Amino acid sequence: MKFVGILIAVALVGCSREPGSAVASAPASAPASAPAPAQRISLPDGGSGWLQEPTSPGKHPALLVIQEWWGLDDWIKQDVARFASGGYVALAVDLYRGKVTHDPGEAHELMRGLSEDRAMDDMKAAFDWLAARPDVDASRIGIVGWCMGGGYALAFAVAEPRLRAAVVNYGRLVTSPQRIAAIHAALMGNFAGEDRGIAPADVRAFADALRADHKDADIKIYPGAKHAFMNPNNASGYDAAAANDAWARIDRWFATKL
Repeated sequence: MKFVGILIAVALVGCSREPGSAVASAPASAPASAPAPAQRISLPDGGSGWLQEPTSPGKHPALLVIQEWWGLDDWIKQDVARFASGGYVALAVDLYRGKVTHDPGEAHELMRGLSEDRAMDDMKAAFDWLAARPDVDASRIGIVGWCMGGGYALAFAVAEPRLRAAVVNYGRLVTSPQRIAAIHAALMGNFAGEDRGIAPADVRAFADALRADHKDADIKIYPGAKHAFMNPNNASGYDAAAANDAWARIDRWFATKL
């Protein structure tokens, strides 16, 4: 399925990381149950993803987890495990289809070379795959992304009316009234006050547009924080206080909306 007319350009400001830096974990959520072992899965459209699920019985809410420009790396896998420990069937969509890098130049090339149509089709296939699972409540599926993935999470919220909730972490914004009107999911955004690519003034205008259209939304700007402030591998921009607050907001948002 092609999402014509709603695709957005992803941010060109990189999710900074020192080359070869060690991967650190995101703050742990309170576990609802021990998750099952993670596994790579194949999607019907030829894409793939990284899945982890709770072991508790019954239907669960589900989350699509969307990568930064580095690819489906260990930090994203740790975020999947974190959400699965919190009771969600969590699936990271591998938008690069197996390619991962720690080099900013290569990451920029991978992002620029990513077909937006294919990325949107992969997310749609992942959403439908989750919705068809017997352990997923199809009415409680959300999406979360960071940096490039934040922009795609917002694009998917515009494209998919069945989506229940979305979290955009310093991702590219939409501006047209038509795209704002198309958002049906409850939308949270966490943005950096010192982001060189996504200006706080633009974030405030986005929040105003959501408010004017009576959207269920919560947008926060962290003064002094830089782009990619939530990634602990970002040696020049990680902000522990802001990251911990953003994680707490994300946990509350999905617990309330899903």
